[in-house]
Amino acid sequence: MQYVAVFDTNILISALLSSNSNPFRCLALAKIGQIESVTCKEILDEFANKLLLKFKFSEEMARAAVEEVRGFSRLVEISATLKAVPEDPVTWL
Repeated sequence: MQYVAVFDTNILISALLSSNSNPFRCLALAKIGQIESVTCKEILDEFANKLLLKFKFSEEMARAAVEEVRGFSRLVEISATLKAVPEDPVTWL
């Protein structure tokens, strides 16, 4: 059985900034096919925006980082409809 993972923007950035981090090791496993990485346009767009605005990457460097993730990930489309739990049913004592 192969594990499937969705790496959020924080994990992608952590992996990019530190080659000694657990996120880096997780993405390395995805790159060699030990786990399947699944992503979507929305995650990749947010990743690029954070690299550009918060970390001051050049457009070329941000684009390269996004393309690397896209290269080892299965791209899926998400619907515009989100279903959420409106309130936490747990009552505090």
